[in-house]
Amino acid sequence: MATRTPDTLEVSYDEFCGALAAKDLQPLWTQAAKLMPPQPIPRTLPWLWRWQSVLPLAQRAGELITIERGGERRVLALANPGLNGLPYTSSTLWGAYQYLGAHESAPAHRHTPSALRFVVDGSGVWTTVDGDACDMSAGDLVLTPSWTWHDHSNPTDAPMVWFDGLDLPLAATLESVFFEPHPDLAQNVPQPHNASTRVHGGRALRPLGERANARHSPLLVYRYRDTDSALRELLDARGGPIASLEFVNPSTGGPALPTLGCEMHRLVPGRRTHPKRKVGSSAYVVFSGTGHTIINGERFDWERGDCFVTPSWSAVEHQAAEPADLFAVSDRPVLEALHLFREETLDRPQDVTRTFAPK
Repeated sequence: MATRTPDTLEVSYDEFCGALAAKDLQPLWTQAAKLMPPQPIPRTLPWLWRWQSVLPLAQRAGELITIERGGERRVLALANPGLNGLPYTSSTLWGAYQYLGAHESAPAHRHTPSALRFVVDGSGVWTTVDGDACDMSAGDLVLTPSWTWHDHSNPTDAPMVWFDGLDLPLAATLESVFFEPHPDLAQNVPQPHNASTRVHGGRALRPLGERANARHSPLLVYRYRDTDSALRELLDARGGPIASLEFVNPSTGGPALPTLGCEMHRLVPGRRTHPKRKVGSSAYVVFSGTGHTIINGERFDWERGDCFVTPSWSAVEHQAAEPADLFAVSDRPVLEALHLFREETLDRPQDVTRTFAPK
């Protein structure tokens, strides 16, 4: 039973609020609507970065910035204007374009944030992940899971630019970021390239007796030739304006990375997808084709190499002008693991209120 103590404050309401602030306390009743809104209010803004604008800047970075001056990586982060200057694409996702010049190598290191590489164009470069050199070609997805050593090597006469996706904002929010440089500039590669592909790639099988790897996919590179074939067959079997695939851990059937959802979407030209919204953000990279996406009534026209972001609980629909493939990275696995994920299909297409005008 509550009792009145001798030191109970006999003060006015305003004085009471001041006394709370002085003791680092805040009253819930003044901000309940802000803390518990009826639906998500994301800080992330719908946004698009154009490949034609990014590529010249990446190339100039290759001329001005050495690997050493660039902090081991020559990376241009896609900074969302809604996040108050943070170098994040959404509140949970880091997206960036990384440039590696001809005959350059990016030194080996590891970090707790998980990362992926999606190749927009080019070939001949490889990423070594815990000693496995994974060759990179256009449309391939390469994983560098949490706390795995990784470095990049380009023995060719041409530079390569690829998309980086990380869960860095999430790891930073959880105050769990660790980083460590490798004792050597590059890892030793004791075996032929693409060891994980030879053991785990391209089939729904795993070696008998091998335990499932729940930490991350044992397959470190997903080839576009397999993705392309699967998308084509899925469209043939089901039809529709879009075919969508998830990159999964072949030993568990779960997501390839526990914190990053990896997807590929193929759009049939001239057909508009149903408007949907979901909890969590996604960053899309246009691998091929042209078209547009409507996000909360705003139209974003895109072409090959562009990247755009969809905030949490925003209404999203796509339409291609020609056959198009979109790679997407999302925070969906985290939300599903925490039982916070939900999505819904809207009843009618959105009316376009304005068209995005890039800087």
